[in-house]
Amino acid sequence: MESFGTRLQALRKTQGYTQDSIAEKLNVSPQAVSKWENDLTSPDMDTLIQLADIFSVSLDELMGRTVKKTVYLAKPEDVRSQPLALRVKIDSGEGDKVWVNLPLELVKAFLPNPSSMGSLIGGENAKMLEGIDFGKIVELAERGVLGEIVRVESADGDHITIFVE
Repeated sequence: MESFGTRLQALRKTQGYTQDSIAEKLNVSPQAVSKWENDLTSPDMDTLIQLADIFSVSLDELMGRTVKKTVYLAKPEDVRSQPLALRVKIDSGEGDKVWVNLPLELVKAFLPNPSSMGSLIGGENAKMLEGIDFGKIVELAERGVLGEIVRVESADGDHITIFVE
């Protein structure tokens, strides 16, 4: 089993952070980060939450817990009886964080011109959505496939997660 320190170091390096930059974000010393990575000490709960936010991972992922896949198949009558929402979470490599919750019916209205989905999201972050087939996401949702549908992590450190709930 991988240790917390090993996971922390891997996340830090993968996302291009130094021990100094993490220390600065958390207002701790670089030595504290080094001790965590060498499994000599552990951060407190508040710091763990901040680390999860910095790396755009859940606390479960940060702590090495295996997370069940979050896609599930709903009964067709359940899908028809409740209003569904498309939830888009964007964490850019530059530190921007955007959450957008859209009724699925609104998404369907934009489908004749899927590139216009960016105008719903807004700003530079909309560029990260290029290439995502929202029509296919709506089709899956209407068939009862709900939960986390798309997760993209770019080499630039951008993270996009799309849910239907």
